[in-house]
Amino acid sequence: MQSSVLGPEEAFPPTLDAARARIAAVQPTDYARSRNALNGAVSRLSPYITHGVVCMADVLAGVNARHPLDVQHKFVFELGWRAYFRHIWQHRGAEILQSLHGGPLPEACYASRLPNDIRHAATGVPVIDKAVRTLYATGYLHNHARMWLASYVVHLRKVHWRVGADWLYSHLLDGDLASNHLSWQWVAGTSSHKPYLFNADNVARFAPPAWHSPGSVIDLSYEALDQLARQPHGVGQGANFAPHTALERLEPPVSGTLPAEWGWTAPDGRAVAGRDVWLVHPWNLGALPASLPAGTVVVGLFLENFHQAWPWSGRRWEFVATRMADMVALRWQGDAAAIAAALQGARSVGSIDEPHMSPWLPSLARCEAYPALFPSVDTRCDAFSQWWKRAVKGFDLAADLLAASLAPARA
Repeated sequence: MQSSVLGPEEAFPPTLDAARARIAAVQPTDYARSRNALNGAVSRLSPYITHGVVCMADVLAGVNARHPLDVQHKFVFELGWRAYFRHIWQHRGAEILQSLHGGPLPEACYASRLPNDIRHAATGVPVIDKAVRTLYATGYLHNHARMWLASYVVHLRKVHWRVGADWLYSHLLDGDLASNHLSWQWVAGTSSHKPYLFNADNVARFAPPAWHSPGSVIDLSYEALDQLARQPHGVGQGANFAPHTALERLEPPVSGTLPAEWGWTAPDGRAVAGRDVWLVHPWNLGALPASLPAGTVVVGLFLENFHQAWPWSGRRWEFVATRMADMVALRWQGDAAAIAAALQGARSVGSIDEPHMSPWLPSLARCEAYPALFPSVDTRCDAFSQWWKRAVKGFDLAADLLAASLAPARA
């Protein structure tokens, strides 16, 4: 069983071989039994799925080939959550970046700035400070740690969920606007029926001893925590916290620009004039399609319109740029207008559809659908249980679901 409490030495190699090795290592029985524990048998595949190195169908096919699964198995169920968040994004669009409904308190009760002691892992609450340090050191957090961190930020420190979600997104290797921001909304109680709360006993049950937080602000009953979540004043340090000793500036910088050392160029139409072009963007970093015509020019794309709005940590830039450099010799960075002008003389331009790029990509290329594991559910479902019943209706085995995902879309 692999530990999910990562140290800096436990990196995410940005290669297809690394993703396949992690698929091969999945033990579904161990996963179902221990996934809530920080040292449980989780797959650590999320950065590879987010960036399209592998898709969810690849993951399930690889696991199911070694361990045939029922479609209701917990491993399949958890893959469903990622698809469900994309379902909500498809139907709600930019609304996922706003509270979907009211939470425990009016929006004005929550701060618009992340306190310095949270940002620099100096809260004095071990589970929070360990989570922040782990995030910065690895670009990854176990899902339980993400929930604890979000609950503390929103319900005890009274910071608006969107502030916390934007901050966490910028440092995660697997940051996905749907999964990340809708998870924060679920914790905040703005997309769920009640706020998610946790206490020191919960941490002690699921985390290693270094994360335990007895005697801290979270060492309370759930009744007391619920009362705190519904009071307008936070507990703990204030937004301008500065201890008597100098506060260590722990947070790594984030940037909306790919560092120059990764060898990008400005868009140049001469390289693609009269040629078939395939665009590789940061969310389709899997193997190139075998069907590409001979002589196709493959262009790696970093679209400034997106990245300036959603900056990334150096660790995430390195993950994406390293993988892209292994795939593509020609890599462009520019805004959508400059890229469109450069592509104007191409014979054809294709790519893979991606909601992070949807405001711009369809105007640049003919987009193929991203491979889906679950069938499309046309009716918007505001609860996961509703979506799940529709998505897996008629399927008993994971093999059945996989077979349908490879077949033409059902009517």
